[in-house]
Amino acid sequence: MATGKRGARKLLLAALALPLLGYLALCGLMYGQQRDFIYYPQATRLDPIHTDFELRRPDATLRGWLLQPGERDALVYFGGNAEAVEGMRTRLTRWFPDRSIYLVAYRGYGASDGSPSEVALLADALAVFDHARRRHPDGEVTVIGRSLGSGVASYVAAERPVSKLVLVTPFDSLAAVAAGHYPWLPVDWLMQDRYDSDQHLPRFKGPVLVIRAGNDRVVPPARTDALIAALPNPPDVVAVEDASHDTVLSDPAPGEAIVRFLAR
Repeated sequence: MATGKRGARKLLLAALALPLLGYLALCGLMYGQQRDFIYYPQATRLDPIHTDFELRRPDATLRGWLLQPGERDALVYFGGNAEAVEGMRTRLTRWFPDRSIYLVAYRGYGASDGSPSEVALLADALAVFDHARRRHPDGEVTVIGRSLGSGVASYVAAERPVSKLVLVTPFDSLAAVAAGHYPWLPVDWLMQDRYDSDQHLPRFKGPVLVIRAGNDRVVPPARTDALIAALPNPPDVVAVEDASHDTVLSDPAPGEAIVRFLAR
């Protein structure tokens, strides 16, 4: 009888241990491969011959486009994940015909070398801003960040003299967004590339415009609300109710709002 009880206990322990081991293995996989889940550069790859701007970094060359060079004021655009930033050329030049526009692909994206990580992308973003600032010493340098780029732009605004900041479908923390999508994972412990905009933006005292999508299935409304709450001053907010995360800039309202915001 005792032998039977011991056998039953072993079976019970095995039944409990196997799911736990599987869960721990999944957590380990997510930790080790998380950048494959965060960054999607493949769809954006481009031959360098099609770009006209280069910025050399110690371990990579960033490539993109400088539109309307020589203007007094400048605009730096940080794109979303899986976004081919060259797709914004026509739209941005139509909105801002009197500004130089810097569109630079993240490392590993477009024609830029290297592999993406938060540390690398933030350092690269500062270098891009500094490049623009040196070439426009007497003008404004505005920064626009979209989705993932909102996390990049928020960091730049905290670290550099950004004139105005535009955040499109932004979040307070990428870790918080991921936790909402994967509530069964200990995301807060696992995430290395966190993009904690709510920790950076309190240091930016300049004007902010937030563009949000009413039908956003990527960045939940609560995450944008939390970002807005973290700002030291109330931002201008434009909500495009019928737009999704990916289509928000196709509506004319955001472009008109950004043009008015920069003209102030």
